[in-house]
Formats: sequence, C-alpha cells, structure tokens
Amino acid sequence: MKKKTLIIVAVVAIIAIAAVLALKPFSKKEEVVSFNTVKVGKGKIANIVTATGTIEAIKTVNVGTQVSGILQHVYVDFNDNVKQGQLLARLDETSLQAQFDQSQSAVNQAQAQLTYQQATYDRLKALFDKKLIAQADYDQAVFNLENAKGSLANAQFALARAKVNLDYATITSPIDGVVLNRAVEEGQTVAASFNTPTLFTIVNDLTQMEVQTSVDEADIGKVQQKQRVEFTVDAYTDMKFEGVVSEVRLQPVTTNNVVTYVVILSAPNPDKKLMPGMTASATIYVEEKTNTLVLSGKAVRFTPDKEYMAKQFAKMKAGGPPPNMPAGAPSATGGMPASMPQGQAMGTPPPGMTMGGGNADPKTKTVWIKDDKMGIRPNMIKIGIDNGSDVK
Repeated sequence: MKKKTLIIVAVVAIIAIAAVLALKPFSKKEEVVSFNTVKVGKGKIANIVTATGTIEAIKTVNVGTQVSGILQHVYVDFNDNVKQGQLLARLDETSLQAQFDQSQSAVNQAQAQLTYQQATYDRLKALFDKKLIAQADYDQAVFNLENAKGSLANAQFALARAKVNLDYATITSPIDGVVLNRAVEEGQTVAASFNTPTLFTIVNDLTQMEVQTSVDEADIGKVQQKQRVEFTVDAYTDMKFEGVVSEVRLQPVTTNNVVTYVVILSAPNPDKKLMPGMTASATIYVEEKTNTLVLSGKAVRFTPDKEYMAKQFAKMKAGGPPPNMPAGAPSATGGMPASMPQGQAMGTPPPGMTMGGGNADPKTKTVWIKDDKMGIRPNMIKIGIDNGSDVK
C-alpha cells in the first residue's frame, strides 16, 4: 500500500513539474532596462588639426657670384656669424681689373675724339654763318660731333659694366645672419656662364624659426592665423615646442591626386635647439576651451528605443502625469538641469527636436536624463566644441 502511494505521489510531482516547464515560456516577465550614465564635469576640450612639416629659417639667402673666376680667398666658414656687408670671399681680380682699365682707356679716347670734333664744329660753324663754306661741309661737322658724343656714351657704359664686374669679384653678405653652408674652397674655379653658382647659404636668425607644414584640403577651412600650435621633433622626443599659425597660403599643392595647402607656423627658438631641416609633427588647436563644462559625446548621440518609450508613455498615462520638477533641478547626470516643458507628454519630441531624434539646429542636441520615477526624459542643450569624443 505504501509503495503504491509513493508511486502516485511521484507521478503527480512529475506531472506538476512538466506543467510548470510547459507554461514557463508563456509567462510574462517584464524586461529590465539598464542605462549607462555619464556625469558632466569641468575640464579642457579642443578640436585639433594635425600636420607634418619641415623647420626652416624665416629668411634664407643663397649668395652667389655674377662673374666667373678663381676664388682667391674665402673668409668665412660654417656656422660663422656675419654682418650685412661683411666680406665673405674674393675672386681673382686680374682679368676683371684689366677689362676695367681697357674700358677706362676707351673712355679717354672717346673723350679726346669728342673734344676734337667739338673744336672742328665750332670753327666750321663760324665760317658757315658767314657763308664761307658749303652746306655739306657744315653737315659733316655736325655728324662727326654727334657721332663722337655717341662713342663717348658707349665707352662710359662699358666702363660702368666693367666696374660692376670688378665689384662682383668682392662677395659680401647681404644680411645679418649665420653661414649655414659653404659650398666652395679657396682656389676653386666658379663659372657663371649660364646660371649663378651658390657659394654660401646664409640664414638671418636662428632664434626665430618657422615650420612649413602641409594641411589636407579637408581641414584647411578650420585653420586660421594666430591659432595656437604645439609640435615635436625627433631630436627631442620628450619636449613640446609652441608656436602660432602665421600664414595660410592659397596656392594648392597636388601630390598623387591629394590636394594640400602650405601653412606656416611661427616657432620661437631662443635656445637654438631647432635646426633648419628638422621634421616636425604639429598639432593646430583650431578650437580650444579650458575650465568649461564637458560632456561625453555618447550622451548627445544616444537615442532611446521606440518600444521602451511607448511603454513608458503607457505607464505614465495609466498612473497620471508625474509631478513637475522645478526648473534647474540637478539630475542624475551630475548637474544637467531638467527642461521638460510643462504639459508635454513623455514620448513626444520637445521643441526643436524632430521625430527622428535630430534637431533643426545642429548645435542644439537632446540629452536623455535618467529619472527613477519616469525612467528617462529629454533635455535640450546647446553645445559648442565637438571633438568627436566629448562636447562642450
């Protein structure tokens, strides 16, 4: 009898467990929705444009020679400080001096010829006025006088050219600066037949440099003069140098179908650590704010699920409207004020927000605030800087 009773109890238990398992999928359990929240805090935010470039001196002058010859003396070397007008080198002046002397002799000869023709003209003119000589003789005297004047002028021009060439044999510095490069040695022959050979390269001031960077066309519209810049160089990886945007050049540079623009950055160099030719990696701060309210960009990009909002609206409709929160009350996001307009139903878009979650004004964004009574509610904010990860 006991055995039969135990069997009946076991069968009933099995049937009950089976019924529970069969009915479990049909039981309704409310889904729990959780949200990740972020807080508003004060901090620094910036929009940047990155670029690479080369450090150069503000003014670089290639000093050459206009005449050919042998370098007789070189007076400066690499890294020497020079002043404007200081002697750098001198060419052998032997042939140039001979040309100058020859030109001077030609001027003296032309001057003597002019003096003779002037005297002849004066004598013949007096006779012509008395009608004692023919017209042809007088015209010949006039022609000879004018021809002598022209010959003297040509000789003087040749003398001036010979003087200039002789002066070119003395090579001086055109600016105050530092000799960056010396490309010649004493005794070397330089030829200036087709182009001017470069003898020295002089930079004006190494305490004030510039960085010539290339900025992509997609970013050039954000770059303006006097924006703050930070850059690094490979020689000093642990140091950051500062500067400002001094020039945005309009001439495009196309390389492999990629269009860039040259942006010049002013870079003070009081310690002379920066050298011409160094490669710089620059960060241009096109927008920057410090000690300002900063919010994570995820908050302005969040859009709640439509089904969840419909359920929240249904709950509020069944339970009555929630009590109005005072304007400016702090929220769970750490200081975002509540801005739900009075009388606006949950689930309807606030003013300025479209049904798709966007806003008519691109600077006006919707932030959803977590509320223990209402779930979440929208709050309209006006943003400033948006760097992709955070907003101001």
